[in-house]
Amino acid sequence: MKRMSILGGSLVLLLASATTYAGPSTRDVTVTLPRGTVLPVTLDTPIGSDISRVEQPVHGHLRRAVVRNGVEVLPAGTPVNGYVTSAQRPGRIKGRGYVAVRFTDVNVPHEGHERINTSTIGRMAPATKGKDAVEILAPAAGGAVVGRLVGGRKGAAEGALIGGAAGTGYVLSTRGKDVRVGAGAPLSVRLAGPTTLRVAQ
Repeated sequence: MKRMSILGGSLVLLLASATTYAGPSTRDVTVTLPRGTVLPVTLDTPIGSDISRVEQPVHGHLRRAVVRNGVEVLPAGTPVNGYVTSAQRPGRIKGRGYVAVRFTDVNVPHEGHERINTSTIGRMAPATKGKDAVEILAPAAGGAVVGRLVGGRKGAAEGALIGGAAGTGYVLSTRGKDVRVGAGAPLSVRLAGPTTLRVAQ
């Protein structure tokens, strides 16, 4: 009986020790990221005026942590998700390719998906006006040379008009430049409103 008593006491002591040790303590804190906070997003989904469509899902991740008042709110690598808001191909006469996205949620560690509201961020293709001028002038100059050889000064003027018209027709028949933003591109995305998140400390 004494032996059972000693064993019983040891068991109680062991259980008491196990219940008093709870490991490192954790607690959740609530942090609000104010409007205008920049999220350093790296794009994971390539987008473009010619390859994207409106409402197409877009994914990215934070390339560095977001810190507020000394608290790491979102660690580097946090997934960020959104969608394409605009994808416009350039016109044949004028216009440039344009594509835009906005992000709507982040995957907070230990909390899951949380809604965010960000400003739209877009990219536009560079202007091609100078290139178009060269394409129009080059045929005009060529036409003037041929015209002068055939008909003198009058022929040169007529050749320039014909050549210029041909060049203009070529420009009007071709689209402007599309724009693409590849995977891995860095974006600076701003919050359009305050976002409150729970963070485990």
